[in-house]
Amino acid sequence: MTRRQLLAASVAAPLAAASPRTSMGVATTSFMTVRRPRETIEFLEYCHGLGAGGIQAGLSSVDPGYVRKLRIMAEQAGMYVEAMSGLPRTDDTSQFEATLAAASAAGSLCLRCACLGGRRYETFASLADWQKFVAESKTALRRAIPLAQKHRLPIALENHKDWTADEFVALLKEFESEWLRVCLDTGNNIALLDDPDELIDALAPYTVSTHIKDMGVAAHGDGFLLAEVPLGEGFIDLAGTIAKLRRLRPQTRFTLEMITRNPLQVPCLTDKYWATFPDRNGRYLARILALVRDKAVSQPLPRIEHLPKEAQRRLEEDNVLQCLAYARERLGLAA
Repeated sequence: MTRRQLLAASVAAPLAAASPRTSMGVATTSFMTVRRPRETIEFLEYCHGLGAGGIQAGLSSVDPGYVRKLRIMAEQAGMYVEAMSGLPRTDDTSQFEATLAAASAAGSLCLRCACLGGRRYETFASLADWQKFVAESKTALRRAIPLAQKHRLPIALENHKDWTADEFVALLKEFESEWLRVCLDTGNNIALLDDPDELIDALAPYTVSTHIKDMGVAAHGDGFLLAEVPLGEGFIDLAGTIAKLRRLRPQTRFTLEMITRNPLQVPCLTDKYWATFPDRNGRYLARILALVRDKAVSQPLPRIEHLPKEAQRRLEEDNVLQCLAYARERLGLAA
């Protein structure tokens, strides 16, 4: 028996009793409200127990021994790994490169990144602020892409309530690199007044990673409410999205992001909201308000602030389990 086989036998035993029941993976951001997973191998084990086919998670260590253990455990369990990281925001790219190298060694399919951690319309008060962010983000990508090429691991940049669909496609075309690709989030850009079907059409050809989510909407004072809901309970064309990605990007894995939280307020009828959208116009507003009118749920969107923490924790897990079952039974994502 080789050293690798001995190591595999010693580290994979905890996962040997179960196998994924669906090929859909789970992102750690599905548990950002209460559970907040931090340790990658523990999250892999937890998701294996849920019946998931893989994980998207930050690496809690870049130590070679830890990374090797993660890879072997994932391989033995038949699960995929997609690592997550921030972009290099300074000239010191050593930490980013160490993460890339570790992700590659772990067998990660890509490195999921995002330019903005928050929401464009909440983060920036002026067009100048947004333009400064755009310049800084492009500088960070110029640092990151050559390193991704060096380690042969594509960056999967998420549409994270920052770039509109048109801006995102323009960004990809500006860099024209096979090492800058997309983590396609099926719901985020509704908050930027993008039609979800058009967003998916625009980004699908570049997609190497996903955040599959379903969305509910409701009218609200200064705009509308937007909420993740269990798969099948919203209005996103999930089956069409998966079919399209299978046709255009057959190697792309489907990863769940089911965030259990209060609905987000999208204040698209306020002056501040529009400050950073010089190219948006009334057509986008009219279209999204019509969508909200047509797709509004008959029951109030779910809220969790009244629940005790333990009940929130159980609801997080129940929502993920419900989504994984839907993926397996209704979306053709059986293992």
